[in-house]
Formats: sequence, structure tokens, C-alpha cells
Amino acid sequence: MGIGIWALLVFIGIIVFFNLVLKRNIAEAMLAGFIVTALFGGAQAPELMWNGLFFAATNDVLYASVAFVFMAYVIDKTAVIASLIKILNSLLGRLPGGAAYVDTIASGVMGTLAGSNSGNTATTGSITAPWMVRSNFSKELSATVVAGNGGLGAALPPSASMFIMLGFAPVAAVVSEGDLYVALFIAGVYQIVYRIFLIMYFVKRDKIKAVSPDFIQPLKESLRTGWTSTLIFLGALIPIVMTIGPLAENFAANPAIGESALDSISLITWIPILIIIISFMVGWAHLPKTKSDWSVFLNNSIPRFSTIGALLVFAYASSQVLTDLGLAEDLTALMGSIAISKWLMVMLVGLLVALVAGPLSSTATLTAIGMVAFAGMVSAGVDPLLAVVAILVFASTEGASPPASGSIFIAASLAGAQAEKTFVPLVIYYVLPILLIGYLIAMGILPVPM
Repeated sequence: MGIGIWALLVFIGIIVFFNLVLKRNIAEAMLAGFIVTALFGGAQAPELMWNGLFFAATNDVLYASVAFVFMAYVIDKTAVIASLIKILNSLLGRLPGGAAYVDTIASGVMGTLAGSNSGNTATTGSITAPWMVRSNFSKELSATVVAGNGGLGAALPPSASMFIMLGFAPVAAVVSEGDLYVALFIAGVYQIVYRIFLIMYFVKRDKIKAVSPDFIQPLKESLRTGWTSTLIFLGALIPIVMTIGPLAENFAANPAIGESALDSISLITWIPILIIIISFMVGWAHLPKTKSDWSVFLNNSIPRFSTIGALLVFAYASSQVLTDLGLAEDLTALMGSIAISKWLMVMLVGLLVALVAGPLSSTATLTAIGMVAFAGMVSAGVDPLLAVVAILVFASTEGASPPASGSIFIAASLAGAQAEKTFVPLVIYYVLPILLIGYLIAMGILPVPM
């Protein structure tokens, strides 16, 4: 094996050791991994570290990810999410099992806005978990549904996992951010559709009835007080429509605009910016009004950046160091020497990602083995875009993967359930089906835009 592969193995080992044995946060593990990986370059280690940090500092994906973190903070503090959930309650609450449908749809909405599994579970589950218990769902089933839906935080764009994959130099060279955003969104829709059918099965199996209308705000009232919260979707819709589809083609054909102007529009940069602006307008009443209040508002947002910011910086820097050490060439040679069919490679990668995502978060998982998984699938003949989407789908099982998923314990506490009793149902109803969805996408059976 080449030095690049040895460096990668040590890199993975350090992340796992720091995160699971020393119980340090993933950002510290990434820093240690970055330093040790660079040492494989010997006398060139300082140059490798500089090149890696320069790559990370000039990577626009890093700045977009920070914008999304602040966006999630803003939509929470301006009560936009709370208003959206009230509307969903009004629409679906009167259905048998309505709370589970609301949790599924709301988790999808949160996934497109915040991209956090644990945050997704806590935000939506705080309302829907007790509601499901009142609707005659067992406590364990309520926790299973909430934790299983929490994975939509990583399944839909944007997410930290998506940013990590885009930040890897070999991936960025062949997969564009716009293509990945749209393809991952469609893959997320497949997951939502599956979850809706799963809720229908649970409702029929357990004979779940609708709850009393007293617990549900009339749709007219929820829309009257919160319809403006739906405007934040324009923040995603406007840049997508402008850059993809018939309108984009008209703009590209216009000599005054041109294709180069459209290519300069970054979806993952403009979407959070527009959603933040719209959220400020919609939630103006919830925003600070004095200089001191604004200072508190901004200072309270800082802890949200500390871990994810360091994680992404050192993840991108490490990917560049590994690239400079010849990892891509070493993996290509290694994979080329292994006679393995496409379907088997995809299956092995899916199982590997899911197993690692059990004890680690999706971000830590992809930081550790994302490049290996990508190289393996591409070398076996999987389209690069489909490979990235499938890997992200595989990693989204983190929210439902026992025993160490934070979403499981958050959901169990919200529903008053015993967490260990959700482990087997989560694997059967969420982990395995999600792996199958990722497999079918990689094999080209479930279509996504390319």
C-alpha cells in the first residue's frame, strides 16, 4: 500500500480514538488527525499543512456552511420554525396518526433548513413525541418515529455531511455543488415518501385514532398568524429556479446575462443568505431592538460555530494533505487490483458507512471514510454524482443507528421511552430501508437528476 493509504488509516484511527476512547469532540479529533497526517510527508510536513489550510481557507463551501449554521440559528430565534409546525399541525393533525405525519414532514422541512439530526429531533420531537403518545402510539414507537425521522437532518440539503463531501478535493473536481444539491434533495424526497408509507403501516397495524381537535389550532388561525413563515422557502426556490430549468436556459441565452453569469451563482452561498434576509423580515418582532440586545443575540450564536467550523476547516485541510500524499492514486491502484463487481462494491460501501455511523456522527463518518467510499464506488463504475448522493444517504442512517446516536436518546426522553427498546425497530424500519434506497440510487434504479 502507498503512503497515502497508510496516512488515511492512521487518520481514521486517530479520529475514532479521540472521539470514542478519549471522549473528545470531533473538532479536536480532526485537528489531531490533520497534524499527524501531515507528518507522513516528513520534511515536507510544514508545506503540506500550509497547503491544506490554504485550501480550506479559500474553499467557498466552508463559508457557505457557516452561513447555514447562522441561518439555522436565525430561523429558530425568529420563531419561523414554530409557525411552520403549527401550520403542519393544522393540516395533518386531524388524520389518524397525524402527529407522526407532522413529525415526518416537519423533519423534512427542518432538514432543508438546518441540516442537523439531533437538532431536528429535538425541535420537531418536542411537540410531536408527546402528541404521538396521546394519540395511542406506544412510547417506544413514538421515540422510534421521532429518532428515525431525525436522520432527515442529514438526508436533505444542506447538511454538514454534504459540505464535507464537497470539500474533498477529488469530489469537488468532478461533482458540482448545484448538481449535488438538487440530486440530494430528490434522494431526500424518496426517504420522506418511504417514511410516510411507514407511518401508514404503523397507523393501520396499531389501530391509531385521530386525537381530539382541542389539541389542534384551526388552519385558518395558524395561517393567519404564521403564513409569512412559508416565505422562507423562496430563499431556496429563487436561486434554484434562476440556475436550473427553463428560466435558467432563457437567462443563459440572453446576451446581456450569459451562461458564465449563471455559473457564478453559488446555490449553497445564496440560499442561506436569502433565507436569513427573509427570516429577518418575517420575524422582525422577535429580533433585538437595541445595540446591547443585538450584542447578546450575536454572542449567543457563536457557540454554534465553534465545533462545526473547526471540523470543516481541518476536514478540508486534511483532505488536501491526503491528496498531496497521493491518496487518490493509491486508492485507484488498490481498487483496480480488486476484482469486485459494481453491485457488491456498493453494498460493501453502504454497510461500511452504516457501521461506522453507528458509533460516530454522519460528519465524523464521512470525514473518516468519505473519500475511501467515493473512490471505491467510482472505481467500480458508479457515476461520481450518484456515488456522493448514495454515500450521503448511507450516512444519514446516523440518526437511527444504535447504540450511540444522540437522536435516539433525545427522542426517548421526549417520549418517556426506554431507548434500548427502540434499537431493533430502528434498524428494521429505518436503517436497512435507507441503505436500500442509497443502494438503488447508486445502481441507477432510483433516478436522480444528473
